[in-house]
Amino acid sequence: VQLQASGGGLVQAGDSLRLSCVVSGQTFSTYAVGWFRQAPGKEREFVSTISRSGENTLYADSVKGRFTISRDNAKRTAYLQMNSLKPEDTAVYYCAAGGPMSVLGAAYDYWGQGTQVTVSS
Repeated sequence: VQLQASGGGLVQAGDSLRLSCVVSGQTFSTYAVGWFRQAPGKEREFVSTISRSGENTLYADSVKGRFTISRDNAKRTAYLQMNSLKPEDTAVYYCAAGGPMSVLGAAYDYWGQGTQVTVSS
């Protein structure tokens, strides 16, 4: 199983970005998907996760109401829509797959390479 994250970039505060995570293999629908981020000098932190069916989601308090996670099992792709971006959202964003959905990185078996999100003030 391989994960490919994309969609990062340099934006201004208040702008939006949508991250995508394409998962190889035929078993995507059996995995929960999580998004995590790591800012320079900081530990990796949980951002959001979505269940295998997409019916259940969780968000970190810092992004609740601004970020939306979703998935399209037919396309083997998960998304993270990020609105009202803030400078403190600047980080490398990683997608991960595993099961079941969890806020803990250790619960995920597979990780993508990360995509950089930079928000200028």
